Amino acid sequence: MVLPDGQVGWWVGDTCPVFSHHYRFRSVWLVDCPPADAFDVLADLASYPLWWPEVRRAVQVGEERAELCCRSVLPYELVFEASHHTRDAERLVLVADLSGDLNGTVGWRVQSWGGGARLVYEQEVVVGKPLLRALGPLVRPALVANHQMMMRHGRRGLVTYLAGFAKGAVSRR
Repeated sequence: MVLPDGQVGWWVGDTCPVFSHHYRFRSVWLVDCPPADAFDVLADLASYPLWWPEVRRAVQVGEERAELCCRSVLPYELVFEASHHTRDAERLVLVADLSGDLNGTVGWRVQSWGGGARLVYEQEVVVGKPLLRALGPLVRPALVANHQMMMRHGRRGLVTYLAGFAKGAVSRR
């Protein structure tokens, strides 16, 4: 469907247009560590390349801001700045604005779950990278599948990293 402003999209239900360059993702990860430890790692944007394979680079550009470069199996990089505007260690909530090749918000909610933590990841973005915007209608399924793979890798990497994080905390005592 081509909308009046020339954007390609389709209707969800009968009320809301969804554009081919607009993405909304939600993932839930269960990890075996104290919620506060998971929160601390997730809040440290500069540490993401240490545990998330597709986050190739993170450069701290401010106290609550980092420039991230992500690349997966598809032949493109996404470079964007993430700026925390909510970092609530008491409620275990993180929310960042994204700008650059991705524009929107991303957030983590960390909750107690059994003996570990339940991490709820929510992202709503518009692709800003011109090539991906142009190809959006054609490559959307591949981009969604790529994101799902990145999330699986991120969860596995975080679990491994948190195991070492906990071990390091015990050895420092």
